[in-house]
Amino acid sequence: MTPQSSSSQVDEANRSETEKSVTPGSERDTPSLPRIDPRKPNSTDLPGRDEYLVEFDGPEDPANPQNWPTRTKVLIIAILSTTTFATTLASGIYSPAITTIANRYAVGPEVATLGVTLYVLGFAAGPILWGPLSEVKGRRLPLVVAAFGTAIFHFATAVSKDIQSILINRFFAGFFGTSPLAVAGGVFVDLFDNTTRGFAVTVFTLCVFIGPMVAPFLGGFIVTSHLGWRWTMHLSGILASAAAVLNLMFVYESYAPIILAQKAAKLRRETKNWAIHAKIEETEVDIRVLVGRTIYSAFIYGLLYLFLTAYPKIFQGVYGMSPGVGGLPELGPVLGCVITGIVMILRQPVYVRKLESNKNLPVPEWRMLEAMYGAVLFAGGLFWLGWSGYRKEVHWIVPTIGGVVAGHGISLVFLQTFNYLIDSYLMLAASAIAANTFLRSLFGAISPLFASYMFDGMGIQWALTLLGCFASLLAPVPIIFYFKGAYIRKVSKYAPKLNLKPVTDRKTEEV
Repeated sequence: MTPQSSSSQVDEANRSETEKSVTPGSERDTPSLPRIDPRKPNSTDLPGRDEYLVEFDGPEDPANPQNWPTRTKVLIIAILSTTTFATTLASGIYSPAITTIANRYAVGPEVATLGVTLYVLGFAAGPILWGPLSEVKGRRLPLVVAAFGTAIFHFATAVSKDIQSILINRFFAGFFGTSPLAVAGGVFVDLFDNTTRGFAVTVFTLCVFIGPMVAPFLGGFIVTSHLGWRWTMHLSGILASAAAVLNLMFVYESYAPIILAQKAAKLRRETKNWAIHAKIEETEVDIRVLVGRTIYSAFIYGLLYLFLTAYPKIFQGVYGMSPGVGGLPELGPVLGCVITGIVMILRQPVYVRKLESNKNLPVPEWRMLEAMYGAVLFAGGLFWLGWSGYRKEVHWIVPTIGGVVAGHGISLVFLQTFNYLIDSYLMLAASAIAANTFLRSLFGAISPLFASYMFDGMGIQWALTLLGCFASLLAPVPIIFYFKGAYIRKVSKYAPKLNLKPVTDRKTEEV
């Protein structure tokens, strides 16, 4: 029951606020945040004052990433999505090996579980570097460096001789692996206009969710086979290595200020005119401004790991399935993510019509409609899974369907929160997504430490009831952002704000 219409007054308020903060024009228009240095009377920020400032050669300049061929854009997004899938897969593929590792190194399961916790903590630490770095040195550098880094540490984990080495290497594998999660938001803004960006974000976000959902049953088959637990890390390293090579060969620099800086450097060498230069923005995003927007997705991400913890308890503990077979019902949430992709594709024409009626100016709050629907579904799916999966008398297909509902709901919320941040911060999206990834990864890292105790102590039905109540309490958050988001963006000094210059008819001006 996706909301198809809401208060016209709210839409009008949101539209009005956006028109005040974004300059209209072609679909390739992106906001800039000009700065004027009072110490430089001939500042390059003053229009017409610096003839040596390098810019694109008009709106159709092929060097502008938004003018790149569609096949190039699709290839880059496909590589980023598969890289992210490999990274998030590695976060969960370790889980089935926890018992084996605990027995092998004579440690408690809590210590062995730190292999998941520290990997996700690496997810939290990495974006602090990768997001801002991508807005200073460009997108390509952090993507390529981090892709090779995570591959190295996956293989290092696979050959570790003690538990300490395993845990340290897992942390750094997560630290490097999180780069595409932090940088991708900026790449989407670089490559796509407002009407097409939603498709790219949908594909990428579903890979973020499908990875950890597929991982447990894949890891379960590997751990119980002749390969052993180390091959869960070898597989992660192989996938990461393939992704690293693809990033190196086919992911080009897409950040416009860096492209212009490279162009300026080439012109300086050719002309020996050292006054030629490009202006690179150095605006940073204060993480405090983003807390209000990211705290919801942080809770949701933490609930995702708790939600997935329920599956071995239900299908291995209650229904007596083996680790590999018992992981197959986790394809239910994966199916829910696929349904989310279908829903978003079907909803895209509605979003495009809204853009057209609003002079192609995106209103971030439009994204919250699907998030409202998803928040309710996620809470309902948790109750369904808990109260149908704690007794063997109930057929296993019933809790599996509950997982489909929960997976559909949580992926909708996460996807539209991701879109909301990109629409709100545009050229600063990489830093915004980095702050978001930092907070939600902290919640995701903490969850595995107490998840087993919670399910063992409370029982499956009551533990999932508690999570369902948590999700229900958070369900109104998208509604709040839908109605109050415009005001929040208005008071934020980091959301793009440019004065509108009304378009007037030349004949009228002459009169």
